[in-house]
Amino acid sequence: MTYDLIVVGGGPAGMMAAGTAANRGKKVLLIEKNAQVGKKILITGKGRCNLTNDCQVEDIIDNFPNTGKFLYSSLYSFSNWQLRDFFKQLGVETKVERGNRVFPVSDSARDIVEALKNFMESAGVEIKLNTAIQEIITEDKKVVGVRSRDGEVYSANNVLVAVGGKAYPTTGSSGDGYGMAKSLGHNLIKAKPSLVPLKVKEEWFKELQGLNLKNITVSLVIDGKKKKEEFGEMLFTHFGVSGPIILTLSRDVLDYLGKHQIKLAINLKPALSYEQLDNRLQRDFEKYSRKQFKNSLIDLLPSKIIPVIVNLLSIPEDKFVHQITTEEREEIISLLTNLEMTIIGTMGFRQAIVTSGGIDTDEINPSTMESKIIDSLYFAGEVIDVDAYTGGYNLQGAFSMGYVVGNNIY
Repeated sequence: MTYDLIVVGGGPAGMMAAGTAANRGKKVLLIEKNAQVGKKILITGKGRCNLTNDCQVEDIIDNFPNTGKFLYSSLYSFSNWQLRDFFKQLGVETKVERGNRVFPVSDSARDIVEALKNFMESAGVEIKLNTAIQEIITEDKKVVGVRSRDGEVYSANNVLVAVGGKAYPTTGSSGDGYGMAKSLGHNLIKAKPSLVPLKVKEEWFKELQGLNLKNITVSLVIDGKKKKEEFGEMLFTHFGVSGPIILTLSRDVLDYLGKHQIKLAINLKPALSYEQLDNRLQRDFEKYSRKQFKNSLIDLLPSKIIPVIVNLLSIPEDKFVHQITTEEREEIISLLTNLEMTIIGTMGFRQAIVTSGGIDTDEINPSTMESKIIDSLYFAGEVIDVDAYTGGYNLQGAFSMGYVVGNNIY
């Protein structure tokens, strides 16, 4: 049997492409090396699945910092609003949360996976699990099929490679697609872990393990120059820092690791101006004037971070509050608004949400996702050099690319 389309990889791009093509009457086979499809979707958004973002399409494009323009055609062919309507028709209602992030109302990523499975099965997609593909077979620069690792050959007029990148290898994302693409003449942009927790040099962060800070700003400072700032939430861990704004900043950290001094500067009180924070300190110091300094910040800061702040200052912890000078108060304000950490690395692919890098977009037709090197070979999803910040943009990109493939095979 020769299939109209063989999809290698049962992630968001692969499932969308398979169901879309089958709905057009195409004979489709989806091959997945795991025992289930959608394994990575199940862990996105902490199991809740942040499937897209409720913003303008242009804003989604802007959130793909290097290759957003490549996705222009895909995102306008199948937008975030169309995606939400698609799932609504499959019985999955969605909701919008902080940062315009879109989740299923049920808060269950499994509902998204089940809906996609039902979409494929009702369209007539044949699904083959526990099967790893070794090679894309071509003749005269055109796809003719695929060969599995156990030697089985499957014939096809078109093949889509949608096997993901290298992030979260426990879900099966081990970079298989890179080897397939390279063997057929495609150029690869070096893969790096992105949206990834960061390692910190200083030792004091270990005392803050488990502390979650909200409504703060963190600035990325490269060689002493501020490059970017994010407002929101972060988390201290046993190795360094994580949380939404850290993951977003990590996308830019990748460009400087190993070549520059990288610091993150936390402003614990971004809502207050210097004068407002100084007035607040003076009120607290008046309230606790007879206490030692180490006991005077309980109204201002989370209790867990107070000993760290006190130790980083030159003020003796047992100094009485009424003895603190104007200069010492200025030192406190400076630290509260500019608590610096030195970044020395990332937690790698095992904890990265997405992969930065992959198959060069210059060698893919953005209107169809077809290879410019091999006829009838398509790529979609994280295997390509397209990655975005956090907020549902990466999944939207994958769904849109998959939709375009499903609509363009012949």
